[in-house]
Amino acid sequence: MNTLDHYDYAILGALQVDGTLSVAELSQKVGLSSTPCWKRLKRLEDDGYLERRVAIVNRRKAGLPVTVFVSVRTSQHDDKWLERFAQAVESLPEVQEFHRMSGDIDYLLKVVTTDIEGYDRFYKKLIKVAQLSGVSSAFSMEQIKYTTALPLHLVAHGTPK
Repeated sequence: MNTLDHYDYAILGALQVDGTLSVAELSQKVGLSSTPCWKRLKRLEDDGYLERRVAIVNRRKAGLPVTVFVSVRTSQHDDKWLERFAQAVESLPEVQEFHRMSGDIDYLLKVVTTDIEGYDRFYKKLIKVAQLSGVSSAFSMEQIKYTTALPLHLVAHGTPK
């Protein structure tokens, strides 16, 4: 059940753009005084709407210019296998996202790495961690859109959609 109002969505939206805002700056942006804004912010954190605040590192400048989408198929579908596979994949630092899928593939991984050789090293680690029936890799040629901001306007009550 969604119990957020337009002030809560405004706070979340402002923090998606700049997680370093002070309470005073945030309260000014959303039209609240500092104390009510701080209380709402604390509630949003306590209720898990704000998982954490992070800095977004430029992956190219950091030396990780290659993004690969890795499709994985397996003939194993029991909980025990998935638990082992998930633990193994979570331990691979190159994996930024890990999804269980519907359709023709079972799992999709978003991987960042240094170069083709870096991906080959990752691939060799991946195929050692679990019995897989197929792995297919698609290299991103160009990142056209990137955002970490959720489209909160789609669910915000009392705000224009």
